Amino acid sequence: MKNIFIALVCCLVLVGLVFVGCNSNDSEVKSELLIDEIIDQMGDDPIEDKCYGDCENGIGGKKIYNGDKYVGEWKDYNRHGQGTFTLGNGSKYVGEYKDDKMNGQGTYTWANGCKYVGEYKDDKMNGQGTYTWACGNKYVGEFKDSFYHGQGTYTYANGNKYVGEYKDDKMNGQGTYTWANGNKYVGEWKDGNRHGQGTFTWADGSIAYSGLWINDKPAN
Repeated sequence: MKNIFIALVCCLVLVGLVFVGCNSNDSEVKSELLIDEIIDQMGDDPIEDKCYGDCENGIGGKKIYNGDKYVGEWKDYNRHGQGTFTLGNGSKYVGEYKDDKMNGQGTYTWANGCKYVGEYKDDKMNGQGTYTWACGNKYVGEFKDSFYHGQGTYTYANGNKYVGEYKDDKMNGQGTYTWANGNKYVGEWKDGNRHGQGTFTWADGSIAYSGLWINDKPAN
């Protein structure tokens, strides 16, 4: 009898989990359908500043200015939650908003082909992210106020690579720069230049210079 009771309880728990899962999926599907419906209502040329859907506390779309459009979640008439912001120039942001600003995880694709995937805070790239240039260059690492700042890896399309510290978009602190031909510099950097103690090694492993560097050149 005890075993039957335990089995019955387990079945009820499983059924509950199934229904919870279904309800969760149903909610996501309904949101997606609502967004598709709003996009259809807006069309290619929506009326500027007119709300399609619920732009107070719900899901809605609005043409803001200069052809810019937002479709997604709103709170107190501000973009808040998940949304898509398409600019008139062809650039697009898909991600999280808070109090009408990009906050949280997001993907920003520029019309020229550049792309950023990562964290945002107050409309700026802040935290961990990946920025890929249209030419093929790529930076993976930390950002602060939309600058490379902290630990990061920059890979160039020509095969060169830098792994190390950044400050205000420039190589600063300890870092290793490896050229595509195998040459390598390991040491200190300042404002994008080799500056401080460092070692330059040829591709065959022989040391060309090890010591003090000033403004990208050996001190001696």
